[in-house]
Amino acid sequence: MTSGAQPASAGGAPASVPRHVAIIMDGNGRWAKARGLPRAAGHRAGAEAARAVLRAAGEAGVQCLTLYAFSSENWRRPAQEIADLTGLLRFYIQRELSNLHKEGIRLKILGDHNAFEADVAKMVDKAVEKTAANRRMTLAIALNYGGRSEIVRAARAAAAAGEIDEEAIERALDTSDLPPLDLLIRTSGEHRLSNFLLWQAAYAELLFVDTLWPDFDGDALRAALADYARRERRYGGL
Repeated sequence: MTSGAQPASAGGAPASVPRHVAIIMDGNGRWAKARGLPRAAGHRAGAEAARAVLRAAGEAGVQCLTLYAFSSENWRRPAQEIADLTGLLRFYIQRELSNLHKEGIRLKILGDHNAFEADVAKMVDKAVEKTAANRRMTLAIALNYGGRSEIVRAARAAAAAGEIDEEAIERALDTSDLPPLDLLIRTSGEHRLSNFLLWQAAYAELLFVDTLWPDFDGDALRAALADYARRERRYGGL
Protein backbone atom coordinates (compact mmCIF):
# COMPACT_ATOMS: atom_id res chain seq x y z
CA MET A 1 0.00 0.00 0.00
CA THR A 2 1.38 3.38 -0.94
CA SER A 3 -1.02 5.49 1.10
CA GLY A 4 -3.77 5.33 3.68
CA ALA A 5 -2.34 3.05 6.39
CA GLN A 6 -1.19 5.03 9.41
CA PRO A 7 2.49 4.61 10.34
CA ALA A 8 2.72 3.51 13.96
CA SER A 9 5.26 2.47 16.52
CA ALA A 10 4.95 -0.74 18.53
CA GLY A 11 2.78 1.15 21.02
CA GLY A 12 0.37 2.36 18.35
CA ALA A 13 1.49 6.01 18.33
CA PRO A 14 2.51 7.66 15.06
CA ALA A 15 6.15 6.99 14.20
CA SER A 16 8.48 9.90 14.92
CA VAL A 17 10.61 9.20 11.85
CA PRO A 18 8.86 9.21 8.47
CA ARG A 19 9.38 6.02 6.51
CA HIS A 20 9.16 7.77 3.15
CA VAL A 21 10.27 11.35 2.49
CA ALA A 22 9.88 12.99 -0.92
CA ILE A 23 11.44 16.28 -1.96
CA ILE A 24 10.70 18.71 -4.77
CA MET A 25 14.20 20.07 -5.28
CA ASP A 26 13.46 23.63 -6.35
CA GLY A 27 15.64 26.73 -6.59
CA ASN A 28 18.80 25.66 -8.42
CA GLY A 29 18.42 28.38 -11.06
CA ARG A 30 17.73 31.15 -8.57
CA TRP A 31 20.67 30.02 -6.44
CA ALA A 32 22.98 30.30 -9.45
CA LYS A 33 21.54 33.63 -10.59
CA ALA A 34 22.05 35.17 -7.16
CA ARG A 35 25.74 34.29 -7.45
CA GLY A 36 26.19 35.38 -11.06
CA LEU A 37 26.68 31.77 -12.15
CA PRO A 38 25.19 29.80 -15.05
CA ARG A 39 22.16 27.63 -14.28
CA ALA A 40 24.30 24.53 -14.79
CA ALA A 41 26.31 25.52 -11.70
CA GLY A 42 23.09 25.56 -9.72
CA HIS A 43 22.23 22.07 -10.87
CA ARG A 44 25.70 20.82 -9.89
CA ALA A 45 25.31 22.40 -6.45
CA GLY A 46 21.89 20.79 -6.23
CA ALA A 47 23.42 17.37 -6.89
CA GLU A 48 25.78 17.91 -3.97
CA ALA A 49 22.82 18.84 -1.79
CA ALA A 50 21.15 15.58 -2.80
CA ARG A 51 24.19 13.63 -1.58
CA ALA A 52 24.12 15.38 1.80
CA VAL A 53 20.38 14.89 2.23
CA LEU A 54 20.56 11.21 1.27
CA ARG A 55 23.27 10.67 3.87
CA ALA A 56 21.28 12.47 6.57
CA ALA A 57 18.10 10.59 5.69
CA GLY A 58 19.88 7.25 6.01
CA GLU A 59 21.38 8.23 9.36
CA ALA A 60 17.94 9.27 10.63
CA GLY A 61 16.38 5.92 9.72
CA VAL A 62 14.29 7.03 6.74
CA GLN A 63 13.46 3.96 4.66
CA CYS A 64 12.93 5.72 1.33
CA LEU A 65 13.95 9.10 -0.06
CA THR A 66 12.29 10.18 -3.31
CA LEU A 67 13.75 13.10 -5.27
CA TYR A 68 11.94 14.94 -8.07
CA ALA A 69 14.82 15.26 -10.52
CA PHE A 70 13.13 15.79 -13.91
CA SER A 71 9.43 16.25 -14.53
CA SER A 72 7.58 15.41 -17.73
CA GLU A 73 7.09 19.18 -18.12
CA ASN A 74 10.83 19.90 -17.94
CA TRP A 75 11.17 19.00 -21.63
CA ARG A 76 9.86 22.52 -22.28
CA ARG A 77 13.08 24.00 -20.95
CA PRO A 78 15.86 25.22 -23.27
CA ALA A 79 17.76 22.45 -25.05
CA GLN A 80 21.04 23.48 -23.40
CA GLU A 81 19.60 23.16 -19.91
CA ILE A 82 18.18 19.73 -20.73
CA ALA A 83 21.62 18.74 -22.02
CA ASP A 84 23.22 20.02 -18.81
CA LEU A 85 20.77 18.05 -16.68
CA THR A 86 21.32 14.90 -18.74
CA GLY A 87 25.08 15.28 -18.43
CA LEU A 88 24.74 15.72 -14.69
CA LEU A 89 22.67 12.56 -14.49
CA ARG A 90 25.39 10.65 -16.32
CA PHE A 91 28.05 12.06 -14.00
CA TYR A 92 26.05 11.36 -10.85
CA ILE A 93 25.42 7.71 -11.76
CA GLN A 94 29.05 7.13 -12.70
CA ARG A 95 30.33 8.74 -9.50
CA GLU A 96 27.76 7.56 -6.99
CA LEU A 97 26.75 4.08 -8.08
CA SER A 98 29.53 2.28 -6.24
CA ASN A 99 28.85 4.22 -3.06
CA LEU A 100 25.11 3.57 -3.24
CA HIS A 101 25.73 -0.14 -3.69
CA LYS A 102 28.36 -0.31 -0.94
CA GLU A 103 26.01 1.46 1.48
CA GLY A 104 23.16 -0.94 0.76
CA ILE A 105 20.97 1.61 -1.02
CA ARG A 106 18.56 0.44 -3.70
CA LEU A 107 18.01 2.76 -6.65
CA LYS A 108 14.49 2.96 -8.06
CA ILE A 109 13.17 5.09 -10.92
CA LEU A 110 9.74 6.67 -11.09
CA GLY A 111 8.49 7.76 -14.50
CA ASP A 112 9.75 6.83 -17.96
CA HIS A 113 13.53 7.26 -18.10
CA ASN A 114 13.59 5.66 -21.56
CA ALA A 115 12.69 9.07 -22.97
CA PHE A 116 16.28 10.13 -22.34
CA GLU A 117 19.17 9.36 -24.68
CA ALA A 118 19.83 5.66 -25.12
CA ASP A 119 23.15 5.65 -23.27
CA VAL A 120 21.61 7.43 -20.27
CA ALA A 121 18.64 5.05 -20.17
CA LYS A 122 21.03 2.09 -20.31
CA MET A 123 23.16 3.50 -17.48
CA VAL A 124 20.05 3.94 -15.36
CA ASP A 125 18.92 0.37 -16.07
CA LYS A 126 22.31 -1.01 -15.07
CA ALA A 127 22.33 1.03 -11.86
CA VAL A 128 18.85 -0.19 -10.93
CA GLU A 129 19.83 -3.77 -11.67
CA LYS A 130 23.07 -3.59 -9.68
CA THR A 131 21.37 -2.25 -6.54
CA ALA A 132 18.15 -4.25 -6.79
CA ALA A 133 18.96 -6.58 -3.87
CA ASN A 134 19.98 -3.80 -1.47
CA ARG A 135 17.70 -3.42 1.53
CA ARG A 136 19.12 -0.76 3.87
CA MET A 137 17.34 2.11 2.13
CA THR A 138 15.73 3.07 -1.18
CA LEU A 139 16.61 6.14 -3.22
CA ALA A 140 13.82 6.77 -5.71
CA ILE A 141 14.54 9.25 -8.50
CA ALA A 142 11.63 10.71 -10.46
CA LEU A 143 12.78 11.07 -14.09
CA ASN A 144 10.43 12.22 -16.83
CA TYR A 145 7.75 11.81 -14.19
CA GLY A 146 4.27 13.33 -13.95
CA GLY A 147 1.72 12.50 -11.28
CA ARG A 148 -1.31 12.80 -13.54
CA SER A 149 0.09 10.50 -16.20
CA GLU A 150 1.08 8.00 -13.51
CA ILE A 151 -2.50 7.90 -12.24
CA VAL A 152 -3.84 7.47 -15.79
CA ARG A 153 -1.44 4.58 -16.44
CA ALA A 154 -2.39 2.96 -13.14
CA ALA A 155 -6.11 3.35 -13.82
CA ARG A 156 -5.72 1.76 -17.24
CA ALA A 157 -3.80 -1.14 -15.74
CA ALA A 158 -6.44 -1.60 -13.06
CA ALA A 159 -9.23 -1.53 -15.66
CA ALA A 160 -7.39 -4.07 -17.82
CA ALA A 161 -7.15 -6.35 -14.79
CA GLY A 162 -10.88 -5.96 -14.16
CA GLU A 163 -10.53 -4.11 -10.86
CA ILE A 164 -11.09 -0.39 -10.52
CA ASP A 165 -10.69 0.48 -6.86
CA GLU A 166 -8.08 2.23 -4.75
CA GLU A 167 -6.12 -0.92 -3.97
CA ALA A 168 -5.91 -1.92 -7.63
CA ILE A 169 -4.72 1.54 -8.66
CA GLU A 170 -2.13 1.64 -5.88
CA ARG A 171 -0.74 -1.71 -7.00
CA ALA A 172 -0.17 -0.22 -10.46
CA LEU A 173 1.54 2.98 -9.35
CA ASP A 174 5.28 3.48 -9.81
CA THR A 175 5.55 3.56 -6.01
CA SER A 176 3.73 0.27 -5.39
CA ASP A 177 6.74 -1.31 -3.66
CA LEU A 178 7.62 1.76 -1.56
CA PRO A 179 6.44 2.67 1.94
CA PRO A 180 3.51 5.10 2.14
CA LEU A 181 4.55 8.71 1.62
CA ASP A 182 4.76 10.35 5.04
CA LEU A 183 6.45 13.69 4.37
CA LEU A 184 6.68 15.80 1.22
CA ILE A 185 9.05 18.78 1.24
CA ARG A 186 9.34 21.57 -1.31
CA THR A 187 12.21 24.02 -1.20
CA SER A 188 12.61 27.60 -2.49
CA GLY A 189 9.44 29.16 -1.07
CA GLU A 190 7.00 27.80 -3.67
CA HIS A 191 3.76 26.31 -2.34
CA ARG A 192 2.55 23.80 -4.93
CA LEU A 193 3.02 20.13 -5.79
CA SER A 194 3.84 20.64 -9.48
CA ASN A 195 2.33 17.33 -10.57
CA PHE A 196 4.46 15.32 -8.12
CA LEU A 197 3.14 12.23 -6.30
CA LEU A 198 -0.43 13.51 -6.45
CA TRP A 199 -2.04 10.22 -5.39
CA GLN A 200 0.60 9.40 -2.80
CA ALA A 201 0.40 12.83 -1.15
CA ALA A 202 -3.26 12.43 -0.20
CA TYR A 203 -2.44 11.98 3.50
CA ALA A 204 1.22 13.00 3.53
CA GLU A 205 2.45 15.83 5.71
CA LEU A 206 3.50 18.80 3.56
CA LEU A 207 6.36 21.13 4.40
CA PHE A 208 7.28 24.19 2.34
CA VAL A 209 10.56 25.91 3.15
CA ASP A 210 12.15 29.08 1.77
CA THR A 211 15.63 27.55 1.44
CA LEU A 212 16.87 27.17 -2.13
CA TRP A 213 17.67 23.55 -2.88
CA PRO A 214 21.50 23.87 -3.12
CA ASP A 215 21.47 25.28 0.43
CA PHE A 216 19.25 22.50 1.79
CA ASP A 217 21.70 20.28 3.68
CA GLY A 218 21.69 17.58 6.31
CA ASP A 219 20.82 20.05 9.07
CA ALA A 220 17.87 21.31 7.02
CA LEU A 221 16.57 17.78 6.60
CA ARG A 222 16.96 17.06 10.29
CA ALA A 223 14.95 20.22 11.03
CA ALA A 224 12.24 18.99 8.64
CA LEU A 225 12.16 15.60 10.37
CA ALA A 226 11.86 17.31 13.75
CA ASP A 227 8.93 19.35 12.43
CA TYR A 228 7.30 16.13 11.23
CA ALA A 229 7.79 14.47 14.61
CA ARG A 230 5.84 17.28 16.30
CA ARG A 231 2.78 16.81 14.09
CA GLU A 232 -0.25 14.70 14.93
CA ARG A 233 -1.56 12.70 12.00
CA ARG A 234 -5.27 11.88 12.20
CA TYR A 235 -6.06 10.54 8.71
CA GLY A 236 -9.54 12.05 8.87
CA GLY A 237 -10.20 10.83 12.41
CA LEU A 238 -10.29 12.69 15.71
